[in-house]
Amino acid sequence: MTVPPIPVEQQVKNLSQLAGQVRSSLLPLRGSLPANTVEELSQLESRLYRLSQGMTAFAEERKNLLALTEISQVINSTLELDEVLRIVMDNIIKLTGAERGFLMLRDDTGQMGTRVARNWEQESLNQSEHAVSRTVIQRVIESGEAILTTNAQEDPRFGGQESIIAFNLRSILCVPLKVKNDLIGVIYTDNRIRSGIFSEAEKDLLAAFSNQAAIAIDNARLFASLRRTLAEVTELKNLMSNIFASIASGVITADVEDQITLCNRAAEFIIGQTAAEIIGHKLDEILPSIAHEILPQVEAVRNQDAAITDLEINHKSPQRGTVDWRLNVSPLKDADETTQGVAIVLDDLTERKRLEGQRKLFERMVSPAVIQQLNPDSLALGGNRVDITCLFADIRGFTSYSETQSPEQLVSVLNRYLAAGAEAVLEEEGTVDKFLGDAVMAWFNAPIRQSDHTMRAVRTALRLRDRVKEIHGTLPPEAHLGFGVGIHYGDAVLGLIGTEKRLEYTAIGDSVNTTKRLQENAGRNQIVISQPAYERVKSKIVVREMEPMSVKGKREPIQVYEVLGLL
Repeated sequence: MTVPPIPVEQQVKNLSQLAGQVRSSLLPLRGSLPANTVEELSQLESRLYRLSQGMTAFAEERKNLLALTEISQVINSTLELDEVLRIVMDNIIKLTGAERGFLMLRDDTGQMGTRVARNWEQESLNQSEHAVSRTVIQRVIESGEAILTTNAQEDPRFGGQESIIAFNLRSILCVPLKVKNDLIGVIYTDNRIRSGIFSEAEKDLLAAFSNQAAIAIDNARLFASLRRTLAEVTELKNLMSNIFASIASGVITADVEDQITLCNRAAEFIIGQTAAEIIGHKLDEILPSIAHEILPQVEAVRNQDAAITDLEINHKSPQRGTVDWRLNVSPLKDADETTQGVAIVLDDLTERKRLEGQRKLFERMVSPAVIQQLNPDSLALGGNRVDITCLFADIRGFTSYSETQSPEQLVSVLNRYLAAGAEAVLEEEGTVDKFLGDAVMAWFNAPIRQSDHTMRAVRTALRLRDRVKEIHGTLPPEAHLGFGVGIHYGDAVLGLIGTEKRLEYTAIGDSVNTTKRLQENAGRNQIVISQPAYERVKSKIVVREMEPMSVKGKREPIQVYEVLGLL
């Protein structure tokens, strides 16, 4: 069994006690001993006693210094503020022998608040046990100096304070927490049972420890602040990344060497490459087909420090074929307003251009005024019964003319006459339903209501007659064709007919068939109008009554009139 060594200070103390015992045992023999023997033993005893006291104090100080070192290592082992505060308080209570300990810190408003309260059993105190001497704490805050009282009840500085008496406070030790001479809080310890618990040694020890604790607390607070800031920056970065990714336009940034540093998801789709394939490469490597157009613009933006907007480029993409792009190029600056490169906002107009082309084609069949009033969301497969004035116009003499012409010449002449018919309809805000070979079908009063729709149809026919005369002035005699026009008023089912993949906006009904029969029986450059249509406009037009017309599909002849002009 190994016997633990006896501390040096205890050995000295033991020698002092032995010297005292020897001196006492020799006193009866004093007369027979050499002179001054007892006195020398007495002096040796005193010196050994003083030496043992000094060594005991040194051992205590050494123990405290070792404790400070160990505690400093512990409190600096973490940057979690709450954990640092708990470690600080538990070790203070252990060092000083206090019953309770409170650590208070200034908040953002400058008020002092308790952050941790512990007892000698290393347990957190509940709120009802937070009774402390506010007077002592306030004096430490105001003076910045530590305060020690061995018995607050009898201390003339505090004996009359209500909190001292009410809470039965006795031993109190309170020291400031300072960082670079700025007071950030206080450490308050006490014992409500015993007096004289704390001494100047404990005050000095706690003051020394408080310096280490203040630094650790400040570091932990700075770390917590840094972590909050980092969390905010991360959240902001994620938000900006989400916003950046959700932008419909492609965004590319490049440095002063034209090397791409950033691109968003839309840019990946428009360019047809992934971010990994784009970032880090030169602009002319990623956009070779437009490099000769865009690089001079990028250079101009950098040199002139001014943006270039609405730059439209049509080119061929290896991945997508012919595409249309619009670019905005702007200087990319840092916080000091120093240009670090360029930002390119890229919009793909390919689909839009295609839709615009389709719209223009549609506008050649339907009046733009009508298109602007249509609501695509309200258009559904099927139709509604409406009153319309229908118009059919067929080119006369086209069949015989086509026998002597090449297909190219034939199409050219046909388009001239059909365009005249379509333009006449659109100018009266009618709807061109379709071209049936060399005929035009149109109607009025749908989808937008027109109170004078029959009159519009009549004016359209008269416009067409005038346009044909103008066309004759530009074509050779053999290409002088004419129109036969039929106009009728009645109801029809108007709407989207077909399937979801192939729709046709058209009119179906007996009134449409009747109009076509009138047109088939009209002569060259003759405008034939039915009785129902005539009744709606008879006060505004000049007509010639014709013989009732027998048409296919009708059991009875139809009363018709030839339109000669307007009143």
